[in-house]
Amino acid sequence: MMLSRTLKACQRRSSISLADKLSRSFSTPAPLTSFTEEETAVRNMVQKWAETELKPHVREMDKACKMKPEILKSMFDHGIMGMEIPADFGGSEMSFTSACLAVEEIAKVDASFAILVDIQNTLTNNAIRFWGTEELQEKWLPRLATDTVSSFCLSESGSGSDAFAMKTTAVPNSDGTKYTINGEKLWISNSKEAGVFLLFANADPSKGYKGITAFVVDATLEGITVGNKEDKLGLCASSTCSVNFDNVEVTDKDVLGTVGHGYKYAIGILNEGRIGIGAQQVGIAKGCFNATMPYINERNQFGKRISDFQLMQGQYAQMATEIYSAELMVYNACRLKERGLPFVKEAAMAKLYTSQVSERVASKCIELMGGVGFTKEYPVEKFYRDCKVGSIYEGTSNIQLQTIAKIVQGEY
Repeated sequence: MMLSRTLKACQRRSSISLADKLSRSFSTPAPLTSFTEEETAVRNMVQKWAETELKPHVREMDKACKMKPEILKSMFDHGIMGMEIPADFGGSEMSFTSACLAVEEIAKVDASFAILVDIQNTLTNNAIRFWGTEELQEKWLPRLATDTVSSFCLSESGSGSDAFAMKTTAVPNSDGTKYTINGEKLWISNSKEAGVFLLFANADPSKGYKGITAFVVDATLEGITVGNKEDKLGLCASSTCSVNFDNVEVTDKDVLGTVGHGYKYAIGILNEGRIGIGAQQVGIAKGCFNATMPYINERNQFGKRISDFQLMQGQYAQMATEIYSAELMVYNACRLKERGLPFVKEAAMAKLYTSQVSERVASKCIELMGGVGFTKEYPVEKFYRDCKVGSIYEGTSNIQLQTIAKIVQGEY
């Protein structure tokens, strides 16, 4: 695959990254915006792919509220859907930072595809890598890397932010070798395209949230019904549907990790996923900013470019500063996670702040462009629609504030 070849080429050229060389030369840590040779190569490749293969179809897919299968296939062919999956399983075997850079670059063009890439890499793939049995990994990781889209099935009508109030059950048989799943999940991203669901269900409601268990469920099993797509404000090409499980039978081999530990896995993997959402929001802000600056540099009013007016300069200077701050928060959270250091607070901060920045930037870009910014002739109105969900999914902004406050309080 494309990323595998990129990695091998980088390894042949040098076993020491540019960031490592800088760090050793000056005996100081590398800047947060300094990436390894492999990460830079990934970023450049994904940027080129998004501009040439994705961008020409974005408006059409947004209008049709549907992803083109050939673009999904292209993402697999380029190794974008299995970023951290080991090469032995057909993956690209890249870093977590590489995966987030890919999400960011795709979000500059289309946030709908960025969320698909984010869920696949930071949630499902990693959950199976971290807690899946050898048999489960051998069954699913090659497919997730090469041809199978996944969905993360956690939310329900009565369990949004209070995720562990879920009603979906997985009743075991007498010897615990089989489970019968019943319940309905809501707001499930990528569910129309998914070939596998990472499902959370309660295998022992008497234990409360400690009965919650994670299952890797084949989407073709009898009893699974994917509902109609939600008619959403943004991310229109991305399918968001209900998924109903009616007496769906799975085996103990489909259990992810330990029975009753699903709540731990959900918390752990969502902490990582929030960094990915931060990357998506940074990409949206950058994409919107990139679409706006050329226009205001070209448009003339009162005999000069509108970008030369002092009031305009103050506004886009502020946006540029906030985008830079947002990306640093995301990159720092990536590095903390990769080094095995505490990152929960930083991930929550990154998601919270980037969602605020993307919304401010998209709104202000429409204002700077004037009337045309409000039309679909330019992409800024789509970035504005797409960014709003950043303060909602994978933990609302209020939940992020609660998480941050709890950790900060404990530091004193």
